[in-house]
Amino acid sequence: MTPPVRNSLADQTHSLAVALGANQAGPAGSPLQTLTAVRPLLEGVLGSWVQSMQGRNPGTMTPNGASSALALSWSPLQQTDPVGGPRDQPSYLNAVLLVKGLEAKPELAAALHLLDALQQLEQSFGRNRSQEERWGPRPLDLDLLFWGELRVDHPRLTLPHPRLHLRCFVMEPLLAAMQASTPWRS
Repeated sequence: MTPPVRNSLADQTHSLAVALGANQAGPAGSPLQTLTAVRPLLEGVLGSWVQSMQGRNPGTMTPNGASSALALSWSPLQQTDPVGGPRDQPSYLNAVLLVKGLEAKPELAAALHLLDALQQLEQSFGRNRSQEERWGPRPLDLDLLFWGELRVDHPRLTLPHPRLHLRCFVMEPLLAAMQASTPWRS
């Protein structure tokens, strides 16, 4: 008898995933320094977002702002070749953060609120979406991949991410994050 499949994408109905990538130096330094610096900030952004969405009291938050009820699972960092964009751009450093334990029902307004917070974080690390080339180099890229079974086709956001299943640089870290969380060392 075949053992049951565990930790499949089908089991992520109450999870949320964010992809991280960088291939250009920014205010925090190299892509490795950027992703290392953004990790605790992203946890804080998610904690604040959950708190605002669920009305949690501050006593349920960890020092970095993440909700103690959330299970955060980080993939290892993975160096990958760029897909699309200019041919001469440097390799990317990619990772995925999988968030489990969200109590709120997935909804468009909350997803757009999170997207705004992710884009503000990108901006604080030097990303300027209005001046960059599509799929070109960037100091930080944060993509909301999915939130449970929420389906969104909005001018600012499509969920699940429309190219999620086509990108090994997203799928491999996502599957790794589903198995176990990885600490990063600089």
